Amino acid sequence: MAVTTDNRMGPPNFGSERDMLRAFLDYHRATLATKCDGLTDEELRQQSMPPSTLSLLGLVRHMAEVERAWFRRVFEDNNAPMVWSEEIDFQAAYDASTSTRTEAFAAWEAEVQNSRRIEREAESLNLAGYQPRWGEDVSLRMVMIHVLLEYGRHNGHADFLREGVDGTVGA
Repeated sequence: MAVTTDNRMGPPNFGSERDMLRAFLDYHRATLATKCDGLTDEELRQQSMPPSTLSLLGLVRHMAEVERAWFRRVFEDNNAPMVWSEEIDFQAAYDASTSTRTEAFAAWEAEVQNSRRIEREAESLNLAGYQPRWGEDVSLRMVMIHVLLEYGRHNGHADFLREGVDGTVGA
């Protein structure tokens, strides 16, 4: 069993709505990274049970797409291409069969930094952006909640995937 280091900062018990959303989102981002800590590229590509091709590396790649689709494409460039799909196919990111930690984490970390910058620079959570997939305006508040829920959902998958790789549970 690999040893993981848990360097996550837990969210506060009190704070403004914005501070709480920011802290919980960052906590879940750190959780995904922690689930991948100490694993080789091969272990990160290890798939769950057939027919699923889901892997930890695939989740990292998918969350890079989620960050891009919900921050960059909504608030900066509605036509920005996705990282791994020209057709806005979120499933394409799950295919990590030839991917590496370096490639996937570089893309994910770049998107996370861009998302954080967009949020920090926004005057309020009421900032409106346009979600091209929906054809509707959405608020920064809605985007932060949506992305937080995406991380929560996929970090649950990451729990099972990590346990399947080397038996590590928790964190």
